[in-house]
Amino acid sequence: MKLIIIAGPPSAGKTAVTRQIIRSFSGQKKIAFLKIDVVRAFEDEELREEFNIPAKKIYSGDLCPDHTGIMVLQDALSWAEHEGADLFIIESAGLCLRCSPYVTQSLGIVVLSAVSGMNSPLKMGPMIALADVAVITKTDLISQSEKEVFREKTKEVAPAMDIIETNAIQGTGLRYLMRSIEALPDIADKKTMTLRGIPPLGVCTICVGKRETGWQNHFGVVRKLDAADDIFRGD
Repeated sequence: MKLIIIAGPPSAGKTAVTRQIIRSFSGQKKIAFLKIDVVRAFEDEELREEFNIPAKKIYSGDLCPDHTGIMVLQDALSWAEHEGADLFIIESAGLCLRCSPYVTQSLGIVVLSAVSGMNSPLKMGPMIALADVAVITKTDLISQSEKEVFREKTKEVAPAMDIIETNAIQGTGLRYLMRSIEALPDIADKKTMTLRGIPPLGVCTICVGKRETGWQNHFGVVRKLDAADDIFRGD
């Protein structure tokens, strides 16, 4: 079974790219799909109805979606294997820009919207830096010069990144992505899968329930206003 993990900010076109992948490999591979979101998601229902594939979703709720994805990954792989999948697609909510959901033995795809702003790739860190492929969507809505700037900003984060530009609704230019999926090796040993890169070192006291304001009322990795540039950036 091949594993694909798709991340990206909200409304970037992740599900449109997922649809194109499923459409391309329908009839060739049995595909399973998992959607990870925070509060509500409908993609699993839509893709199950449209393509008649096994599809599930899980809500992260109070947890980071990437945290949830890592926690449930082994269960999810067992479920996809039970369904007889040759290709397993996991689509993350992609809301935490200091983390990334990609693991070893997978193809990590980050989906970016070309209309999100020329500097938006510089704000995403590990979500781009630890991916294998960047799919830039909605390129039909911007000029050629804007496309080139957006591509260069993405390359600034990950110089070796494979970049594919597309109108994901129509699927233009995605044949290069399909080739990368075809070349992806099957999972060798799911038990040895690990998270790519170094996870954030800071444990958020806000996430564990502290409501007081001011760094003096918190512990662990704290941040003062006059030390805003002194931050740990991981990989």
